[in-house]
Amino acid sequence: MHLPVLSSDCSRCSGLCCVLLPFSRSDGFGVTKPGGTPCANLASDDGCSIHATLRQDGWVGCTRFECFGAGQHVTQVTYGGASWRDQADLGEMAAVLSVVRSLHEMLLHLGTAADRAPGSVPDGLVEEILELDRADPVTLLTSDVDHLYERVGTVLDAASLRVRSGSGSTADLTRADLAGKDLRRRDLRGATLRGALLIRADLRGLDLHATDLLGADLRDADVRGTDLSTTLFLTQPQLNAADGDATTELPEDLARPGHWTRMRIALP
Repeated sequence: MHLPVLSSDCSRCSGLCCVLLPFSRSDGFGVTKPGGTPCANLASDDGCSIHATLRQDGWVGCTRFECFGAGQHVTQVTYGGASWRDQADLGEMAAVLSVVRSLHEMLLHLGTAADRAPGSVPDGLVEEILELDRADPVTLLTSDVDHLYERVGTVLDAASLRVRSGSGSTADLTRADLAGKDLRRRDLRGATLRGALLIRADLRGLDLHATDLLGADLRDADVRGTDLSTTLFLTQPQLNAADGDATTELPEDLARPGHWTRMRIALP
């Protein structure tokens, strides 16, 4: 199987997230703008004119975003190399970008499931997603992606249960509101924190072995000195939103965010 690149490559995209997606000042962007309107910081070559200083300039939302490779795929494959500037219907292109991003996120999580729980991914499921991923805009927008998402979710549920069994507390904190909580005394090994609100939560120094973080909100969560290396379904945008340091242990396939620049000691 030839998998698409599941991380963003802005050099092969035409600035789709900067044009097609809406964003607001309250979500960490410098301004509020509607979808289909180019960001004022978008340069003529479709690059970001303030990319090196996004956080300093108040655009932290951009540093948290990750398209999972959907931007370059939609530009290069779905639309055959055409830019958003060549499209009459930017609404269609935005919808296609959303679908492809969902497909790529599914592929990413299925890869984790296959690695951590061998045999958990049914034959043909990845191939089905890849076939849809290569389809034309009309096919992408008329396919039952919600049903596909449900099927993938069932696979991820089963894989998570297999991996987490016998790994610690296995506490179920699905969608729990843990914003701002000091969780350093909790045994969260093998727990499920799916969809949990962990905004500004204190997770310093914790061992999160086999902890399921699918969809958890880690904005400004303190993960200094935290062992995230064997968590389940952790993604780059979740890491980008958190506050870690050089002592935070990461999965091999994820990059240490650039704003984690200073070595800081995680206090007990």
